[in-house]
Amino acid sequence: MQKTINILNKRAKFDYELIEIYTAGIVLTGTEIKSLRLGKANITEGFCEFSNNELFAINTQIDEYLYGNQFNHKAKSERKLLLNKRELKKLERAIETKGLTIIPIRLYINEKGMAKLEIALARGKKTYDKRESLKEQDSKRDLDRIKKSF
Repeated sequence: MQKTINILNKRAKFDYELIEIYTAGIVLTGTEIKSLRLGKANITEGFCEFSNNELFAINTQIDEYLYGNQFNHKAKSERKLLLNKRELKKLERAIETKGLTIIPIRLYINEKGMAKLEIALARGKKTYDKRESLKEQDSKRDLDRIKKSF
């Protein structure tokens, strides 16, 4: 019985307008994957950057493994993301456009036991856009309440 690991960036949809979503593999060490399987990770402050035509997840936190020894990993370090060359070039061209960034949305472990990171090409929202999304959420919640009462 395997516990499903699904770590979400809940602020992503509120702060950013998501344009495209990609699923990337992530390069982890032994203690990082063990800590991730315990659910000890945080991706809300993370973002992605290119370095030498490779994509890295920066400022994502995977806590140190509780039972690790002196070879334990650092909690906040750059982690390489694995994508196809075609996808990397497409993302790199899109990043050069003003106002776009790459943010992590979801960190999970798939059926094969591999760690995957869903990333999105995103544009930051203005404050009035955030108010509109809050209004939509409130109206949807009210409609659901009304439907439930009938």
